Amino acid sequence: MKGSVKKELDLLFLNYPELVICKNDIVAAFKFMLACSSQKGLIMTCGNGGSAADAGHIVGELMKGFKQKRPLTPEERETLKRTFPDKGDYLAARLQRGIPALSLSDQVALTSAFINDVAPDMVFAQQVFGYGKAGDVLVALSTSGNSPNVLNACRVAKAFHIKTVGMTGEAGGEMKEICDVTIRVPACETCRIQEYHLPVYHALCSMLETANYQ
Repeated sequence: MKGSVKKELDLLFLNYPELVICKNDIVAAFKFMLACSSQKGLIMTCGNGGSAADAGHIVGELMKGFKQKRPLTPEERETLKRTFPDKGDYLAARLQRGIPALSLSDQVALTSAFINDVAPDMVFAQQVFGYGKAGDVLVALSTSGNSPNVLNACRVAKAFHIKTVGMTGEAGGEMKEICDVTIRVPACETCRIQEYHLPVYHALCSMLETANYQ
C-alpha cells in the first residue's frame, strides 16, 4: 500500500481507534475496489433505509471529486475542445474524473416495478445480474447482516464472479458467511452501526481517490 493511501487509513484509526479491529477487512475491501476501478469496472452499492442513503453517499464520493478536484487529462481536454471548439474549455473545466459507481437503491422506477411485478427480495439481485460483470464489486450494507434482498444480491454476485464487500455490525449475520470480505464494525445497535459505517466508507473512498488520482 502506497504511503499516501496508508495515511488515509491511519487517519481513520486515529479518529476511530475502536475500528482497528476491522483493519484487515478494510484493507481487503480496498484492494478489491482498487482492482475494479483500475480496470474501469463498476462498483455497485445497495442497502435498505439508512443503509440505502449510505449506498448513495458512497457513489457520490466516488463519481466526483471527494478530497481532490480530479481534473481531466490533457488528452480528454483536447478531445472536448476539438469536438466543440467554442464550448470545449467550459466543459473540460467543469468535468471531474469519476470512479464508476452505481447505487442499486436509487433506481426508483426499476425497483418499484420489480418489487410489484416479481419479488421484493430479488430487487437488488436483478440489478446485479443486469449491470454486473466479472471483476466488478458489490458493496452491500446491512446493519443486521440478514437483509434478504441484500443477501440475494450477494449470492448472485458471487455466482457470477463479482467481488462482494459486506458492511454490517458486530454479529455479522448471514452476510459474514456469504461475502468475500465482511467489515463488521464494533456495534450492535442499528444507529451505532451506521455511525461507524460512514467513516469506514469515507476512508475507502479517500483511499481509492488517492490511489487513482494522485
